Amino acid sequence: MDKLLEDTLAHLRALVGYDTRNPPREIGTDGIFDYLRANLPGFDVQVTDFGAGAVNLYATRGTPKYLFNVHLDTVPDSPHWTGNPHELRMTEDRVIGLGACDIKGAAAALLAVANSTQGDMALLLSTDEEANDARCIDGFLATPRDYEAIIVAEPTKCEAVLAHRGIHSVQMRFLGRAGHASGEQKPSDSALHQGIRWGAAALDHVASLSHERFGGLTGLRFNIGKVEGGIKANMVAPTADIRFGFRPLPSMDADALLETFRTLVEPAPVEYGETFRGDSLPAGDTASAETRRLAARDVADELGIPVGNAVDFWTEAALFSKAGYTTFVYGPGDIAQAHSADEWVLIDQLAEYARTIHRIVDSGI
Repeated sequence: MDKLLEDTLAHLRALVGYDTRNPPREIGTDGIFDYLRANLPGFDVQVTDFGAGAVNLYATRGTPKYLFNVHLDTVPDSPHWTGNPHELRMTEDRVIGLGACDIKGAAAALLAVANSTQGDMALLLSTDEEANDARCIDGFLATPRDYEAIIVAEPTKCEAVLAHRGIHSVQMRFLGRAGHASGEQKPSDSALHQGIRWGAAALDHVASLSHERFGGLTGLRFNIGKVEGGIKANMVAPTADIRFGFRPLPSMDADALLETFRTLVEPAPVEYGETFRGDSLPAGDTASAETRRLAARDVADELGIPVGNAVDFWTEAALFSKAGYTTFVYGPGDIAQAHSADEWVLIDQLAEYARTIHRIVDSGI
């Protein structure tokens, strides 16, 4: 095992040992950030607390062309873990620990590279990704900075991902009129009937978009996640609340989709609004999104990073793209292991990622 990988694993063992679960996101500027500060000698380090456990560490050395971004927060552990999630375990080919795959492995490799090179380098380590709360990235983007590209670490099997879907979560309410179920009903009497008709229309609309394509992705991802309403079988439901989500292609107009879903049936919902919005990668309309995708591909090619397929999951790379930066996603691990019990990442993937970042920083590409 080479020194760079040994150092990466040592840092990963330490990082996994810090509890950065989100929720509850009880993260301060000490703990893991004390460790990071201590292991970034020669860097100008700024730690910013945005409140509610949202903390940024921005570290620079020299005048780098690229910024590496990694989130340090993890999902909560489940009861199905077979060991202590905050204690790194190693087998012949993998390491196991909460956040090892998503995505403290990349943070550990970046620390190892920072300490084994002298080249220009910039890091942004944040703690808000798993809460769908973009205050860390929004806070960073409030100050314009001159980077040729931003490389966001998520598990992509060490391939550059140039495009991914957006994500939109919506909550809405239908209003009916309570009454005895034995009588004849108008279409608007039962809020639940309105909601069910809406659901059928929504699924039909999603099916009509199955031919849409962008960067290897096809169609609109859609899910009705929760339906609540009514009182009992012989009572007409006075209210119905529905939560749904959809994941558009970068080429789709998310605002137009939102309005289409709102107006699918009559009467329309009396309450309707997004609870979370994450734009697609790349940001922009069809033409500008493709232009940005090609620009990101050129950077990946210049850096010698193999380009992979577009993905269905969302990342904070979309936030940087929306702000005008050329951005792609690149990191060790497989998204299939993220958020799982006994989360793991292959040691070979960590080694490959560390070598690639080392080459980029050391050569000053």
